[in-house]
Amino acid sequence: MSAETATGEDLEDPIAYFLEDMTYHGKSERTREAYERVLRRFESFLDDPSRNARGTPTTPSEATHRDCMAWVHSLRRSDVADSTVATYASYLHRFYAYLAQVGAFESNPMALVVEEMDERIDTNPSRRDISVEAMRDFVSEIAHPLDHAVVVTLLKTGMRVGELCNLDIRDVALAPAGSDGRDTALAAVTSGQSGPRAQLDGRGPSLYVPAEPTAGEVYAGEERTASNKRKRPTVVPVDSELAIALRRWLAIRPAARSAADPLFLSTSGSWGSRLTPDMVHHLVEGHATDVGWYRPGGGAEENVTPHYFRHFFTTHLRDRTGDRGIVKYLRGDVGGDIIDTYTHNWGDSVRKTYESHIYSLH
Repeated sequence: MSAETATGEDLEDPIAYFLEDMTYHGKSERTREAYERVLRRFESFLDDPSRNARGTPTTPSEATHRDCMAWVHSLRRSDVADSTVATYASYLHRFYAYLAQVGAFESNPMALVVEEMDERIDTNPSRRDISVEAMRDFVSEIAHPLDHAVVVTLLKTGMRVGELCNLDIRDVALAPAGSDGRDTALAAVTSGQSGPRAQLDGRGPSLYVPAEPTAGEVYAGEERTASNKRKRPTVVPVDSELAIALRRWLAIRPAARSAADPLFLSTSGSWGSRLTPDMVHHLVEGHATDVGWYRPGGGAEENVTPHYFRHFFTTHLRDRTGDRGIVKYLRGDVGGDIIDTYTHNWGDSVRKTYESHIYSLH
């Protein structure tokens, strides 16, 4: 069925249609089964008048943002973990976004719900309040080049831990390319790649955060252990402090086991393998424990984890710039016309604003 004929009236079972297209796009059986469990759970919720927001049966094709919000609320009331709620919401968001893109649905009712969820999570007033000065002291005590580079990258970019783990050498530009067309700072650690991505040409020191990597699926020749959750790829500026931290790490970085050439590699038991989210959590929690910012069994309001750094980035950069749009661009929370606006004039609208307002960690 083509996009031109994939209208809501044509689809007796939009979930089955979506899952079939996932097959055509090469998604694994495990991924499709996970989506089906979540989407059928949502469908069952809508069909139950005693549980949904309307009090009458409805279908996914008829659902509004209020129906979606009611389902998310029902998940929270059933004691589903916050991380699981976020995962379920992302599945439903992708379902609606895809069917809207191919013309099956007129709009994506989950778009507003996901945006509100991001705002609720990252402006939670009960989180530990850490000043820039205190964070600076914390960073200064991290001696290992890998640990230091990981923490500074998370704090300076606001990226998710999975996105950090998925970074490859080609996603990094730290200096103008040399006469051979390669970044001279990275040439010594690459395994035959020609240089940074074309998307980084002319951007200056920067990182490219793609949208595609998905846990359990092969990307750039390697099966990934984490998913990127960006709505669109993003180019994030690298300031002098982050560049120094990355160069210091690259100077001692071991040879990569993967031909994808991951940026961050294990220097412990899995020597040379790509860092996983679990490794990063362990790394951050160890340093946070040393300063009393992490306690086993403590909640999000108490513990500093990799996601806390995303909250820290969002809060401090938004307060400094007063520009919610550019913060959402850097976090990867927006798509369409908004991201196109920043991409079109990236040097002035993104880099200059970022460099003028990003906090110092040294």
